[in-house]
Amino acid sequence: MALNDRACKNAKPRETSYRMADAQGLYLEVMPNGSKYWRCKYRFAGKEKRLAFGVYPTISLKEARDKRDAARKLVANAVDPSATKRAAKTARTGADSFEAIAREWLEQTEAKRVSTTNDTIKARLEADLLPWLGKRSINDIKAPELLATLRRVEARGSLIVAKRLRQIAGQVFRYAVATGRAERDPSADLRGALKSPGAEKHFAALTTPAEVGTLMRAIDGYQGQFITRCALALSPLVFVRPGELRAAEWQEFDLDAAEWRIPADKMKMRQAHIVPLSSQAVAILHDLHALTGNGIPAKPDAPRYLFPGARSHARPMSNNTVNAALRRIGYTGEQMTAHGFRATARTLLAELGWKPDAIERQLAHKASGPLGAAYDRAQFLAERRKMMQAWADYLDKLREAEKNKIVPIFKSA
Repeated sequence: MALNDRACKNAKPRETSYRMADAQGLYLEVMPNGSKYWRCKYRFAGKEKRLAFGVYPTISLKEARDKRDAARKLVANAVDPSATKRAAKTARTGADSFEAIAREWLEQTEAKRVSTTNDTIKARLEADLLPWLGKRSINDIKAPELLATLRRVEARGSLIVAKRLRQIAGQVFRYAVATGRAERDPSADLRGALKSPGAEKHFAALTTPAEVGTLMRAIDGYQGQFITRCALALSPLVFVRPGELRAAEWQEFDLDAAEWRIPADKMKMRQAHIVPLSSQAVAILHDLHALTGNGIPAKPDAPRYLFPGARSHARPMSNNTVNAALRRIGYTGEQMTAHGFRATARTLLAELGWKPDAIERQLAHKASGPLGAAYDRAQFLAERRKMMQAWADYLDKLREAEKNKIVPIFKSA
């Protein structure tokens, strides 16, 4: 027999909860404390399930029946009402938003990348994707909306960044698919839709002895901050990636052994790396240690950086510091970059006759050829020690050659 308002209102509590049936699965459950809850039974995919519709009398009998009828229509269309209700709740709390899932993905995968890469991805998300897509339910974002967001990046001329953002967005969408919060990755539909940046440019670098000699002289003449001067002077001597240099910590260095051991989590290839230090590099580091090596970190477990930031010693210097120093001594971005010191060393060391395997290992590149995965981080270490000292001596010779070069006052006829 169907319920009526009087029966619902007059229902009294008992020692245990009991149910008062209405029709088509709807019933009122009366609790021992007198609370009355609307429930509805239904079957979906062969299983019995239940829905909660709220508390009587806040939800009236008529309203409860309306909710039941709506749920029955969903079941008739092969849609699970419980799943629909969960999705609506998730959307209200923002747990399925693009921003929430993007930040979750970044946190879950950050161990696979070096910290500088994570910082870059986070910055790109926050600057170019989250302002427009962040609050949107990730399952509602379709290819045209994502394309419109990427077009804004293209419009400012950042074609390569737009391509990178499509890749980042794709990884976020695929993570959402894998965790059951999205049905598909719409970024896959954008292949070929973005403008092509053409051939990607290599980092600018000087690769002739005369150019490098002039550069070394210019570095000697740098008149900026002492910490920046040390970073600039070390760059050609160690030729590591700029992010590895700026994040260097004193605990990684053994100046007596003339060695810098970079842990795997700071390396692009996720493999620990040894950098033999020339006597010239050690001398710079001894000078720098007097300034940044003896300080007390802000927290007991905080890193002690060689090159702390200008505003806070808890963070390393900016990733653009060495590039800015190069601009200050007269080199444009088309002439020389912080990353370009690697190409400089690779080119000239090969011309000087050093083994390609030793050079590539010192550059911390993945092994290729027959050695393959058998490459060990200590292989060629003895030769690399000799090579790094010879390289520093060679840079000194280039510096002196430029210094002593006689420039005629008048051109010959």
